[in-house]
Amino acid sequence: MTTTQVTKEFDAGASRYDLLVGLNPGYHRHLRTAATALSDAAAEHGRLVDLGCGSGASTAALLRIFGDSVEIQGVDASAGMLAQATAKSWPSGVTFVEGRAGELDRLLDAPVDGILAAYLFRNVPAEQRDAALADAWAALRPGGGLVVLEYSVAGNANATRVWRAVCRAVIRPLAALTGGHPSLYEYLERSVLDFDTVPVFAERLRQTGFIEVASCTVNGWQRGILHVIRGRRPE
Repeated sequence: MTTTQVTKEFDAGASRYDLLVGLNPGYHRHLRTAATALSDAAAEHGRLVDLGCGSGASTAALLRIFGDSVEIQGVDASAGMLAQATAKSWPSGVTFVEGRAGELDRLLDAPVDGILAAYLFRNVPAEQRDAALADAWAALRPGGGLVVLEYSVAGNANATRVWRAVCRAVIRPLAALTGGHPSLYEYLERSVLDFDTVPVFAERLRQTGFIEVASCTVNGWQRGILHVIRGRRPE
């Protein structure tokens, strides 16, 4: 599926997206975990980017951890998802703009202190991931932090089995029951199976120039499936 097709799928499923992710145990808690990791990774906390902000759940997690005084620029390629985000009530420092990973040099007028990319990078084609990471690195101030919250099961047979089972027994049926867009959740399953291993993605960060690169998995049923990967631009 091309990036344009993926964007269209998110546009089509946007109106039901919050409902479906809300049925995922731990979804919002894991976003807050990633936001906390960004708070730890970034030297300053004044201005952030929520890259792949979707309907704004990750933006809300950033506000929960950083407080209402922080400036957040939400960026997403899906106009439908952005419409869901902008319809919500936000502090004055929160804004949203349409754009893709790899376009921060065009979208930002000044460097930022931190970037959160939740459930984004597996939607970036493999041949474009290094460029998107380089764009994020360039958008950060020295000492700025990047945190990626992402699914990865490659190289882990047990995690792969659990992921396939949950998709087919839970996620797809729930999407059908709640009026979700079926092809979006079929794509979700495939994109996770095809994404980098955690060590491979972490090495992408190191090769880009990030330091203090580290990763951990979450607890619960997504242990070994969902991971927090972080790095920092040198000061």
